[in-house]
Amino acid sequence: MKKVNFYNDGFNFYFGLKEMCKHKPDWRKFYWIDIVKLCNEFLNENEEIGEVHYFTARPKNKGKTTRQNMLMSCNKAINGEKFKIHYGKYQDKPMICRAEDGCGKSFMHWEEKQTDVNLAIKMIETCHYDECNKIVLISGDSDFLPPLKLIKNFYKEKDLLVMFPPTKYTNSIIQLGIPYLHLDKHKPKWNKSLMESVIEINGKTYRKPIEWN
Repeated sequence: MKKVNFYNDGFNFYFGLKEMCKHKPDWRKFYWIDIVKLCNEFLNENEEIGEVHYFTARPKNKGKTTRQNMLMSCNKAINGEKFKIHYGKYQDKPMICRAEDGCGKSFMHWEEKQTDVNLAIKMIETCHYDECNKIVLISGDSDFLPPLKLIKNFYKEKDLLVMFPPTKYTNSIIQLGIPYLHLDKHKPKWNKSLMESVIEINGKTYRKPIEWN
């Protein structure tokens, strides 16, 4: 069996899904998803999951952090060592209003840091140590074009696949010639990967946040 590792750009994945919910509200239920199970739905018959790596940062908003922690904790409890979480951080960044006829005032904006770099390094590290046969990137961010090019050119024995989250894609990756697919065209696979609203594992209870109903 070929071992497949998945690398999920959590920021791109979440905001792609959030954008999808604006015109297809029923997709909101997919916030509460078994991420490893969803990845497993895209394996070929001769493939098995090695690890699923999820790269994210803890939101500044307390409510969002609580909901994210519940999702990550539940996925970790279900999938154990197959599910790896990598945290970057949000950093305060001063911004100036430059809109036409804007106020010109300064305000603070949160910027996600380190997650893209961590993901790119982990993909290359995996290839360097020959830890799997296939690399699957879940992101529509063009910032991953350089590491994808590197893997394609220097690790030719590795299979590559890019899975674009809902509403997210980039032509520059498509033009690279790497196989790709759009996750929003595979809704039945999402439905199979939904988690129960309440899950009990080893004496702990995990509940779907009411905001995601």
